[in-house]
Amino acid sequence: MTLRTIAEGLQFPEGPIALPDGSVLVVEIGRRTLTRCWPDGRKEIVAETGGGPNGAAMGPDGKVYICNNGGFEFHVDPETGHHRTIGQAKDYSGGRIERVDLKTGTVEVLFTECGGHPLKGPNDLVFDRTGGLWFTDLGKMRERDSDRGGVYYCRPDTGLIKEAIYPMVMPNGIGLSPDEKTLYVAETEGGRLWAYEITGEGEVAKLPFPSPNGGRLVACDAGFRRFDSLAVERGGAICVATLGTGGVTVASPATGTFEFHPMPDSYCTNIAFGGPGLRTAFITLSITGRLVAMEWPRPGLPLNFLNEGANA
Repeated sequence: MTLRTIAEGLQFPEGPIALPDGSVLVVEIGRRTLTRCWPDGRKEIVAETGGGPNGAAMGPDGKVYICNNGGFEFHVDPETGHHRTIGQAKDYSGGRIERVDLKTGTVEVLFTECGGHPLKGPNDLVFDRTGGLWFTDLGKMRERDSDRGGVYYCRPDTGLIKEAIYPMVMPNGIGLSPDEKTLYVAETEGGRLWAYEITGEGEVAKLPFPSPNGGRLVACDAGFRRFDSLAVERGGAICVATLGTGGVTVASPATGTFEFHPMPDSYCTNIAFGGPGLRTAFITLSITGRLVAMEWPRPGLPLNFLNEGANA
C-alpha cells in the first residue's frame, strides 16, 4: 500500500468528493467549512457553513449537499494541533441538510426536522438515481446522555422528507448497492454494517426480532473497530472507513468482511473513489488532518450526478 498526501493541516476532514478536474472537496468539521483541495497541495475555502459540516455529496443540480450535525466540541492536542471530537458543541446550532452553490459559496438550509422531530446530528448521505437523498442522523452525545439515531429519505426538489429506519445506535455511513435495490448503513458503536431491501420511495423492508433495527447483519468484526462512512465498489463490495484500528474494512454483501487496509491514523473516517476508472481511493485521516489517496484493488461504483461517465 502506497499512500500519497493530497492535503494536510485540515481540521477534522470528512466527506470527500473527487471532482472531474482533479480537485477534491472535503468538509472540515473543526473549521466549519467546505474546502477544495488541489493535487499540488493548495486549499481554498468554498463555503463557511457553521455548525458541523459532516457528509457531502454532489446533487443533480450541480450543487453540493451537506449533512450538518450542528457542531462538535473538540479536544485539540497542544503539541500536535490534532483534533478529536468529544461530544456536542457548546454552541450547537441544530442538525440540518444544506445545499451549497460552488460558484458563489451560498449556503441554503433545506431540512431541519422530520414529522415534527428536529434533526439532531445528520452525518452522511447518498443520492439515488431519481434524485432522492438517503441520509443518516447519528444524533448527538452529551456529558450524561445521547440521542437515538435514524435513517431518513428526502427529496430536495419537492420538500418531501420521511423517516425510514428508527431507532439505531449511531448510524453513520450510508450507501446503495449497484442496482439500488439495497441500502447499506454502518453503525459506529459496535462496528456493525447493515443491509436493507428498498421497497419504495424512502421505504425499506425490515426483519423481525432479534434484529435490533430490522436490518440484515453484513459484518461485525472482532476487536476495537467502530464504523464511520462508507463507499461501494463497482462489483458491489462495501468499503467502510474504520475507527479505532484505523483503516478500511471491505465486506461482501453476502459473506461479510474479506479485506482490511490499515491506515496511519486511528480516525480513518471516509473513503471515496475518483480518478481514471475510479481506481483511486481518497481517504480522510481526521485526527492528523490529512486527505490521502491510494490506488485501490478494484474500481469504485460511479456515483449518481458525479462520475457516471467514469471509464470502466
